Amino acid sequence: MTTQQIQLAVRRLSTAALLAFPGALSAQGREPWPGMDAYIEAARKQWRVPGLGLAIVRNDSVIYARGYGVKDVGKPDLVTAQTVFAIGSSSKAFTAASIAMLVDDKKVVLDASPGTYIPGFQLYDPYATRELTVRDLLSHRSGLARGELAWYGSPNDRDEIVRRVRYLQPSWSFRSQFGYQNIMYITAGQVVAKVSGKSWDDFVRDRIFTPLGMATSSTSVKAVPSLRDVAQPHADVSDTVRAIQWRDIDNAGPAGSINSPVAEMAQWVRLQLNRGTFGGKQLISGRMVDEMHQAHIAIRTDSSARANNPESHLQAYGLGWFLQDYRGKLMVHHGGNVDGFTALVAMIPEEKTGLVLLTNMNGTPLPMLLAQKIFDLALNAPAKDWSGDAWKRAQGQRARAAQAQQRALAARVPNTKPSLPLSAYAGAYADSLYGDITVKEENGKLSLSFGPTWNGVLEHWHFDSFRVKFDTPVLPAVPVTFKLNAAGKVESVDLDMAGQATFRRRPDAPASGGTR
Repeated sequence: MTTQQIQLAVRRLSTAALLAFPGALSAQGREPWPGMDAYIEAARKQWRVPGLGLAIVRNDSVIYARGYGVKDVGKPDLVTAQTVFAIGSSSKAFTAASIAMLVDDKKVVLDASPGTYIPGFQLYDPYATRELTVRDLLSHRSGLARGELAWYGSPNDRDEIVRRVRYLQPSWSFRSQFGYQNIMYITAGQVVAKVSGKSWDDFVRDRIFTPLGMATSSTSVKAVPSLRDVAQPHADVSDTVRAIQWRDIDNAGPAGSINSPVAEMAQWVRLQLNRGTFGGKQLISGRMVDEMHQAHIAIRTDSSARANNPESHLQAYGLGWFLQDYRGKLMVHHGGNVDGFTALVAMIPEEKTGLVLLTNMNGTPLPMLLAQKIFDLALNAPAKDWSGDAWKRAQGQRARAAQAQQRALAARVPNTKPSLPLSAYAGAYADSLYGDITVKEENGKLSLSFGPTWNGVLEHWHFDSFRVKFDTPVLPAVPVTFKLNAAGKVESVDLDMAGQATFRRRPDAPASGGTR
């Protein structure tokens, strides 16, 4: 059998699996609204997105599912409805649904403490430890800022990340405001694991993927090499769109590690729009779907949010879902961003309409812009060029960003040098939450390493401040500032990466690590 014949057989099997469910693929060929494909393709090219997958669900049928563009820039392979993308934080709704299933099973109580299910669970604030509930984990109201270095590129597994959250100091009062928090979702995933007796990954596979026929979907980057139809992540590198490597975020799985094609994600949308029913089976109670889709904490809207969508007045977060008004109706949605991918799942439940948009471009606003355009078409709303208007605003934002960069450069004090010989900065530094970093001096340069991923050479900025550029285009140069004590010796180093962290020199660290 030729390669082409094998690929055709695989596509037929995938389609056959989807057709096993009533209404799974009622139509794929004709665009549901004239001009939609042309609009999407023009917007994709304008925003320099290599490839995009789209599926639209209406009245329990997938009325459209197709790909646009290519899987890998510079290569001819086209995106299809079966092309796998990383969905990033759109995974959070799967974790909330897993908890909901365990509530239905009477094994988890939403208003119980996570410590009920994870012995020894603790936050920095004793009051928050006592009062925090599983509901709080799922609604971003813990009072904690992100603390991303505890998982992003770190060697910590999920249990260790959850254990270390006790060292993350609160940024504002408990339940006082919305604060997006990945570690709390990792904790929720560990609640699923402890209660069910199986990993979060296996639970999602057994209780969600399998019943929905999501046979290609996975929760781990380790499944990617075996896939035949998979997108390559991309990022803007020196004003050129280039392919980058898949990021391993398996240790943060419940917060964002799912990989899936739009054809399969459409089945997830059908489940949501049918209030937990799929193929005649009630997988999640309607009561719990309603609970996930209702507001649990308000989100303040700033001027930029109002500029992006002036017709939306209120925003909130449910359990695994963002909520806002749209054209007088409730829009339920969640985006996802992981190195090189941007995703969106969005629904208007009262219209029985939803969609999935998956792209292989880092940090692009395109999915939400296209979702708004498609919802306008579905609602027969006045025509609005969401993508074009946003592109114009983006040009102004780019100009302001360039000005900010110039101001940062102007703030750099020229002709300075470090207070001490470079060897005096070398050594081991530690933080209770984030772990260890190592600074080495070799051949007249300092280098920094953190975990299995982050390694880079330090470039002197001014005084005792440096910049490090890690081997990934999705992060800018990271400020690194050494602090000296009263005796003139290096005491700590601040690393401003996904939030600032202070690493203190280990007492047993040599005064001069590394070699000349």
